[in-house]
Amino acid sequence: MPGCPPDEPTLQRFIAEIETLPVRPHHSALLDRAVQLMPDCRFRFALTRGGWYRPGGILRPDGERISDDLESWIEAQVEACEGDLGECLDRYADQHLLVTRHAGKTNYFVAAYGSGPAEFLQLEVEETQEVLDRELIDPAHLPDDVQDVLEPDTPLRVAAQAVGHSRYRFRRIGDMRQATARIGRPVDGIAPLQRFMNEWSANPARGLFCEHWIVAMREHLDRWKNPVLSAAPVSLHARKLKPFHWDAGATGVAMGEQLRAFDRVAYPGAWYFHMVAGGLVPRDIGYAVGRDLDSGFVYLADADARLLKGWVVAPYAV
Repeated sequence: MPGCPPDEPTLQRFIAEIETLPVRPHHSALLDRAVQLMPDCRFRFALTRGGWYRPGGILRPDGERISDDLESWIEAQVEACEGDLGECLDRYADQHLLVTRHAGKTNYFVAAYGSGPAEFLQLEVEETQEVLDRELIDPAHLPDDVQDVLEPDTPLRVAAQAVGHSRYRFRRIGDMRQATARIGRPVDGIAPLQRFMNEWSANPARGLFCEHWIVAMREHLDRWKNPVLSAAPVSLHARKLKPFHWDAGATGVAMGEQLRAFDRVAYPGAWYFHMVAGGLVPRDIGYAVGRDLDSGFVYLADADARLLKGWVVAPYAV
């Protein structure tokens, strides 16, 4: 796919514009702009992961904004009271000031530029909305220090009413071929994610890796302050796939039918990949199928049978 990945100036222009784009259903505005700037990179929406938030600001009950940053505001107020938190709280005790938070989720977009499992770009864009969280001061549980103001043990919650429009915030874009090359690996071994992707390629009928998985990445510093990247696949099918309810006595035809029933919801061999990653399929299934193969049962494609036999000899999870 010529022109994908895009040149750096084009990519940086797109990144700079992300936060100016309106949040629309199905992320239409963002995807349309991606096509305009990078027509050879066909980004498509893959997955949303949510459930996180960031601290917000502080408002009066009528909605007037006092500050966008609660922490800096409260520290300034305490300093103005010469470090006396009690005096600071007395000043605002009857004002019923409201604290907000930014409720967030991360949207993942992918664009394949080759047929290899790691040959795709992954764009991560946060979507946040500021909502009311709690009252600043709970008269029944006065804070002992500034930290208690910022993160009270028993916050006086209010209804999570939106106080602003949803907004985009660029988080990260990465070439998964380059990212997977950075992942640490055992001595004389292969990194679990790289093995997972290699195994994916064993059956072309599964299609492109990024049509079924995204890669959740985390970066931290090791003891010597060197950056270390860790990554794990996250299934795009997890919500529609049900956990594998295994009849422990099933063998042969019955076992094969259970595996095919799971696969029909996703793709050939889905049971194997969801055993290795995601936890929907118990590992005992792998050993049971391995025993079936040793007993002469033939209900797996040859390529998938080779994968399973390799896993039984050297099991792994990612």
